[in-house]
Amino acid sequence: MSEISATATDAARRVLRLEGEAVLSLSDNLPDDFQAIVELIRGAEGRVIVSGVGKSGHIGRKIAATLASTGTPAYFVHATEASHGDLGMVTRHDILLLISNSGETTELRDMVYHSQRFSIPLIGLSSNPDSTLMRAADYRLTLPRLPEACSIGMAPTTSTTLTLALGDALAVALMESRSFKAEDFGVFHPGGKLGSQMRTVADLMHQGDEIPILTGDAAVQDALLVMTSKGFGLAAMVDAEGVLTGVISDGDLRRNMDGLLDRKPFEIANRTPVTAPPGMLAPEALALLNTYKIGALIVVDDERRPIGVLHIHDLLRAGVA
Repeated sequence: MSEISATATDAARRVLRLEGEAVLSLSDNLPDDFQAIVELIRGAEGRVIVSGVGKSGHIGRKIAATLASTGTPAYFVHATEASHGDLGMVTRHDILLLISNSGETTELRDMVYHSQRFSIPLIGLSSNPDSTLMRAADYRLTLPRLPEACSIGMAPTTSTTLTLALGDALAVALMESRSFKAEDFGVFHPGGKLGSQMRTVADLMHQGDEIPILTGDAAVQDALLVMTSKGFGLAAMVDAEGVLTGVISDGDLRRNMDGLLDRKPFEIANRTPVTAPPGMLAPEALALLNTYKIGALIVVDDERRPIGVLHIHDLLRAGVA
């Protein structure tokens, strides 16, 4: 390893160690107002309006996005733009979360005045408890005053990491207090790989006339016709009330070729088939298919009536696998 690469590696380890220790310190010294702020936001009728300038602004955007995606309505407003009309985005029902490591960011002044004028709750996030921002705040998220991790001690590094970590802690605390579930998370992430992982069987299954159904008195010829026309490689056997009594697959037909046409489908059907409820998450359905080495699932309601069919190709097309 060259001297330059060794120096770079040492620097990286030093930065990660310093920032990691800082986060642990914050964990051991959580701001006194943290619980009160969670309760304040939970009871709010409006949104959490986050603002900051420079690196604090970048972190603020991420905090607002994390809050919004985990069930807490939130929006980032740039402090400078706020002074030129965007304060109109802030309502009396909202809560302001203003971020400034020094607590003396001039651009936040108008937002502070706005909060005071309209009695909008103000949360200050800073490492300077005696700053203008923190003195004006109704609630305070005070960060420990620790050295920045850069070699000159000036570039926002440790401070931005702490701000981001505290924002994540706030979002997760709110999320858990609301019993926010994976299904709820999926509502806010409909696109991309994450969205596909949050989709349910009901979102992807085939319904209505696409379901391959056989009644108890059907012949093997009927099973062949239904399975061929529907194209899923299986058919659901139902009784007179429409309740699932078994599933017959093309594999069942191949394993019972001897005298096949003289038998009834229910004689060779699987009477305890693997099924899926409509609310099952798509990755869980994929796991079932892989575990039992089958290509499709019959989807049943609470009374075990077939309401859909899900093929592994449906999951592949949706990007689940």
